[in-house]
Amino acid sequence: MPERTAVVGSSVGLHARPAAMFVQAAAAQPVKVTICKPGGTPVDARSILSVLALDARGGDQILLAAEGDGADAALDYLVEFVGRDLDKEE
Repeated sequence: MPERTAVVGSSVGLHARPAAMFVQAAAAQPVKVTICKPGGTPVDARSILSVLALDARGGDQILLAAEGDGADAALDYLVEFVGRDLDKEE
């Protein structure tokens, strides 16, 4: 199963608007994606409640994983996406 480590780029972390934007991006992928903090239990990246419960703050490392056709491309996209400062995007 492909995995990628990413750093949360939003100053407030994956809370409120940035979390909703990330969940939408994850849901748009052709494969199921999981997210967790290093050493934590992976949760569904399409679930807003699960993503909010991670308490991922700006600068925190997260681990993304996916399986199936298109997993590598999906993870590459989401690593770049979550690394941006989503607070400042329209």
